[in-house]
Amino acid sequence: MLSFVVAALIAGGAPIINPDEPAALRQDMQAAARLESRDPWAAAVRYCRAARSGVTEAQYRLGILYAFGAGVPEDRKAAASLFSVAAQQGHAEAQTMLETIRFSSDALPPCVLGNVDPPHAVLPIAGLVDLQQIIDGLPPRKRWVAEMVERMAGWYNIDPRLALSIATVESRFEPKARSQAEAMGVMQLIPATAERFNVRDAYNASQNIRGGLRYLRWLLDRYRGDVALAAAGYNAGEKAVDRHRGIPPFDETRQYVIKVHQLYPYAMHVPDAGRWDEPPPYSSQLSPLPKKGRGAHKTTRP
Repeated sequence: MLSFVVAALIAGGAPIINPDEPAALRQDMQAAARLESRDPWAAAVRYCRAARSGVTEAQYRLGILYAFGAGVPEDRKAAASLFSVAAQQGHAEAQTMLETIRFSSDALPPCVLGNVDPPHAVLPIAGLVDLQQIIDGLPPRKRWVAEMVERMAGWYNIDPRLALSIATVESRFEPKARSQAEAMGVMQLIPATAERFNVRDAYNASQNIRGGLRYLRWLLDRYRGDVALAAAGYNAGEKAVDRHRGIPPFDETRQYVIKVHQLYPYAMHVPDAGRWDEPPPYSSQLSPLPKKGRGAHKTTRP
């Protein structure tokens, strides 16, 4: 719903840019406009860059994102300051928004004042779980496993928080875990996945974690950083995600995605945000459950 509000306020069209602006800046603005509905944080990164260069349209659009907490945390002071700056340069919609929010401020966001990225908005997910509290509560025999997951995540440019979230949901860092579907070890690799990523001993923690992280990295690349799609692929396999063109309507997979997001409440994988100009290939909205009697599904990852 939020994306529809933002799209309505900025008309969902191409941004109005002075043709005298550098070509790279115009391209950045056009890419940001395409990202607004699917990856608003990545759009905000681009608008911050353009706003630092004095682009009025970027100041207005960034203000909209801050006003409604789309991609960035809701911040009426930041929004008001951006609308004010844009309005002073003759942007009529910015003046209208300034009158609408009835708020005044000259506190521009840090990403406009300097070369830093804007903060991420946290997804409005019910039942958020404190990942650090789980890690701190692990017994010594599992603590070293969590430390290994955290350390190895960086090898594959994976946010350690996401890697730890996946490992938490999969096995709670149990190297000897085995499921009814024959998924094994910390990252719960089935035999085919272990073979695919050259894991010879799935109960060897370092091998298992390496294989699981390689698969997770592959999924993040495939789904352009969309956490829900990558998590669904990790649980049900990418073939199921591709077949259903989104999160498969399996109760197990839906619950898996929810559990991951409760630990890692970001729509986009943070290190990958802004990496792709195009949105993920599918919607990451949870699809309807099958009719009663058809909902049981045991995943067998490829």
